[in-house]
Amino acid sequence: MKETVLNIFLIIENGYVTGFKAKSYFLEGTDNEKIEYLKERAKEDFENAFVFDAPVNNKGEFMKYHKFAKLEGHGMQYRLFEEIFRKFEVPQNPLICVTPIVDGKNLGQ
Repeated sequence: MKETVLNIFLIIENGYVTGFKAKSYFLEGTDNEKIEYLKERAKEDFENAFVFDAPVNNKGEFMKYHKFAKLEGHGMQYRLFEEIFRKFEVPQNPLICVTPIVDGKNLGQ
């Protein structure tokens, strides 16, 4: 089944989530095939992905990565990606591949 899938990059600087980047594709195939495609394209996608603001608290401070990790542990990190999901008009529960970029380095490499 063809669907919109996303490569999402989590920008982490000095322990804080400071931004998101994302690139979308409309792909056909199994979920595993789609994820493999996204992983293969990650390095190139990061360079030309759309940039999104990271969430900040009421003091204008970025979220610490460990707090994001807690949200992720509870499956709630998707709430932080709502702007990305709206931009690319994805259905509920989209297929995504999230790659952390820590202090300019891709942890997946």
